[in-house]
Amino acid sequence: MTRISADLTRSTATTTGTFDTAAATSAGDSSTSDHGRAAWADRVRELAEQRNAVILAHNYQIPEIQDIAHHTGDSLALSRQAAATDADIIVFCGVHFMAESAKILSPNKKVLIPDARAGCSLADSITAEQLREWKAEHPNALVVSYVNTTAEVKALTDVCCTSSNAVDVVNSLPADQEILFCPDQFLGAYVKRETGRENIRIWAGECHVHAGISAEQLTQQTQDNPSADLYIHPECGCANSALYLANEGLVPQDRVHMLSTGQMITQAQKQPQNKVLVATETGMLHQLHQAAPNIDFQAVNDRAECKYMKMITPEALVRCLETETDEVTVPENIANAARKSLEAMISIGSPGGAE
Repeated sequence: MTRISADLTRSTATTTGTFDTAAATSAGDSSTSDHGRAAWADRVRELAEQRNAVILAHNYQIPEIQDIAHHTGDSLALSRQAAATDADIIVFCGVHFMAESAKILSPNKKVLIPDARAGCSLADSITAEQLREWKAEHPNALVVSYVNTTAEVKALTDVCCTSSNAVDVVNSLPADQEILFCPDQFLGAYVKRETGRENIRIWAGECHVHAGISAEQLTQQTQDNPSADLYIHPECGCANSALYLANEGLVPQDRVHMLSTGQMITQAQKQPQNKVLVATETGMLHQLHQAAPNIDFQAVNDRAECKYMKMITPEALVRCLETETDEVTVPENIANAARKSLEAMISIGSPGGAE
């Protein structure tokens, strides 16, 4: 198994240079909260320089973490950034499979995650043992795995994919080739529909946050905002509903966009001023507002928040830099096999906006 060293009982009360965002907000003293935030940011920058560390933050992180990071984006783009950096230490502000991918692509660098408990319901929806059993039932099939998987699953995978290039990855395989697609059932259904292939078997996994963005919520929001564009992540439970609304003419097809997180930013930068309904984790709204401040972005479900992403707090980031914990390691044999599946994906084409 992949090992992540962690002291899960440690206290954050004595960590220096931190601030409590919730406490500052509830106290209503903006000058105090601004001062605390500035002091924290100075401390993070100081520590990063001392450690020769690069800070990478996923789009779903809290705004403070996104803003302090050297690079913000999706998981694979950040891992590729990590592979190219001259820094000695990579601090990955995201969930554990993302930090694993960074380590796989950057085996000679020290990779840290501010809180090793930051897991992922989608990555946990299939284990290596379950994939082995599935492959044994279909010995001639190729495995296409979403990058939102553990290192052990990637090691058993023929080629990885992201939400932006999953269709291209599947289309690169022979038309008569049986495919096992895991672990996200909604992305798998989208790929099956777009490619028109019937020889794709789909694992019944899901991201609990994206699955919770329902068709009913999307329908109600489109009725309340009839002129709005739709940005829909393919992992969403409402993805099929979005396409139905477009096909039935209930929403003009040119206003329905199935997009990865990176593609959402690209679309926003060229989007005419308008209201946009966004179906993905709510942390993405911060990046969208920065990319296109004149557009009114609204979450389809404003409670679509990943508790694991939000475990990366300002306090945790400072502690990570001060103590250089928690370090992410991947056994060499697993890393080598997993790297092949990632490189196979990259060889097919640019991953673009990744997941």
